[in-house]
Amino acid sequence: MKKVVITGSNGLLGQTLVNLLLEEKERYQTIGFSRGENRSGRSDFNYVSIDVTDEVLLYKKLSEYKPDVIVNTAAMTNVDECEINKEACDKLNIDVVQYLKNYSEENNAHLIHISTDFIFDGKNGPYKETDKPNPLSYYGLSKLKSEETLIQSKIDYTILRTILVYGKVYDMSRSNIVLWVKKMLGDRKEITIVDDQFRMPTYVEDLALACKLSIDKKALGVFNVSSKKMLSIYEIAQQIAEVFMLDKSLIKPISTEELNQRAKRPATTGFDLEKVKKYLGLAPKSFQEDLQKFKEKLT
Repeated sequence: MKKVVITGSNGLLGQTLVNLLLEEKERYQTIGFSRGENRSGRSDFNYVSIDVTDEVLLYKKLSEYKPDVIVNTAAMTNVDECEINKEACDKLNIDVVQYLKNYSEENNAHLIHISTDFIFDGKNGPYKETDKPNPLSYYGLSKLKSEETLIQSKIDYTILRTILVYGKVYDMSRSNIVLWVKKMLGDRKEITIVDDQFRMPTYVEDLALACKLSIDKKALGVFNVSSKKMLSIYEIAQQIAEVFMLDKSLIKPISTEELNQRAKRPATTGFDLEKVKKYLGLAPKSFQEDLQKFKEKLT
């Protein structure tokens, strides 16, 4: 049996991974670390209410549980907020990874960390795992620094890079592109969506499965995880409307320049997915196929 600590277990990926591992209680002892009350709606796993940016407390709690694997899903992911509040961004996105790396080094734990397509500048997508990063935003820079912390270490690490994660869990503190578009169109509200940024969105169930496969196979190194087809964010919104049978005419295109967001976004990211198929055995699907699965889960 493997002991797995999931940091950020109240988040979208955190809750999804907790649920996935609890399907096989004989194989995993699941421990959730997160801030505040346990929001998963489940009481059949160990939950620790903790501020993971407290290095001393984090080390103490990890030492109590002695995990074989740590999956770090805790992060500050609001791109514009990271631009404004760099100190908070550094604490959660860089310092915490350093603390987890230090613990893993001393205790021989396997550390799985979630990263992002925003480490790239968007000029040459889709990207391979080996392509040179060049972040445009402070968020992207913070995630790149956290990657470097692991890559330069001597620990067993796995970095899973992902794009625009969406899905739904029991109690959510924030929305995501699919739920937001679905809600706005469901309320008959007009929305403006950028049509000159291109992505491959990721269904949270697939990302959780990639985490589990990384644990099972002890797959080390960097892996890309996303759906398999490049779409503009405008096309993503249109597909959401189609699958949920909502009014597409409410979606209005806008350029990145017109939108004028605080943090710069890469134009075209997307991933080459050959490595994750070969080594993790993941079979990426199109956004539309994943959306259909998500819709069935919601009904």
